[in-house]
Amino acid sequence: MPDKARRVMSIRRVMHVDLDAFFVSVEQAVRPELKDKPVIVGGKPERRGVVAAASYEARKFGIHSGMPLITAKNLCPQAIFIEGNHQLYREYSEKFMLILSDFSPFLEPMGLDEAYLEVTGFESLHGSIAQMASKIRRRITAELGINASIGIANSKVAAKIATERAKPNGQCEVPAGEEASFLAPLDIAVMPGIGKKTEQHLKSLGIDTLGKLAALPASFLKSRLGAYAPYLSNAAMGIDNRPVEMPSEAKSISRETTFETDTRNQTFLEAKLSYLSEKITATLRKRGKQARVVQIKIRFADFTTLTRQKHLGQPASGNREIFQTALSLMNGILDSDRQTVRLLGVGISDFCGPEKQLEIDPAKARLEKLDASLDKIRQKYGFSSVQTGRTYRLKDMF
Repeated sequence: MPDKARRVMSIRRVMHVDLDAFFVSVEQAVRPELKDKPVIVGGKPERRGVVAAASYEARKFGIHSGMPLITAKNLCPQAIFIEGNHQLYREYSEKFMLILSDFSPFLEPMGLDEAYLEVTGFESLHGSIAQMASKIRRRITAELGINASIGIANSKVAAKIATERAKPNGQCEVPAGEEASFLAPLDIAVMPGIGKKTEQHLKSLGIDTLGKLAALPASFLKSRLGAYAPYLSNAAMGIDNRPVEMPSEAKSISRETTFETDTRNQTFLEAKLSYLSEKITATLRKRGKQARVVQIKIRFADFTTLTRQKHLGQPASGNREIFQTALSLMNGILDSDRQTVRLLGVGISDFCGPEKQLEIDPAKARLEKLDASLDKIRQKYGFSSVQTGRTYRLKDMF
């Protein structure tokens, strides 16, 4: 019987795989002396920033992602604070996804450290889906030196919640037909899609568990939550027909940074903008694409956020074209507002292929060769191994 037919006839099984404390786990894998210690990734506590990840040893002190670093320092003065290495994390993420792809071609990445797998019918290859999950976890630990937790259920939403019940370093399978009873006693806060405001609103109505949410009449829930109500009502019973979808190509590339101290220093802002522009254009060229639109984003000290974009006369992928366009947009915003800047970001979109007219301008041809040479060096030795005149001003930050 063809594989597709076998999957259709089988009871649906979806697997959600999540790497435990990913950023911290990677740091501990490459630096064994950090194991079993309270480790926080996000930067130095004396700088403005938030916790990106915390080890389970640090979480015992109440530390969690998104918490201000200074608060984390006060809760756990002995914690080890690390800036983080996003290039390293991406490399580990790629290896993680390759491992998963060996088990099922139906793979939907959800960021760097988690993914859904459609595994319906795959029990014949591994003995059971639970055994399949065990094999995945063992391979991740053996090849990456980090742990993973896995949830298995009939749907994406139930599988993800099951993963949270399995953490850390475990697996949890919800038997087919028992999804509603598994979810019923759980706090509504565990449901993906229920944010703080919705949680508070529901609890004010006495709805504090998924079982109570599932029992509500659809008409009542819709009157309170609008169009989002049917999804929540079904999800609370474990009903979620969303397919596991392979990722489509990203429609935009962007980078942004929040400054440690609000600033109006034009030289610094230009240096940061140049650095961000170089990062996104390197990614663009690696994908063999050009962009037609450049966008700038600025957030001021009072949290007012402005965005501007410009359509290019011709598609571009060079550092200079993207940066100059972004610089013009940035200066246009800064000229109209005298506040200090808290956040700066740049993005590109509306992609097309690499085809272009034969370049007859010798200066532009040299710049294209320079960009290609920079890409090769940075790919081998790291992005900060080569700095331009503008970004050299940021050398102490790399």
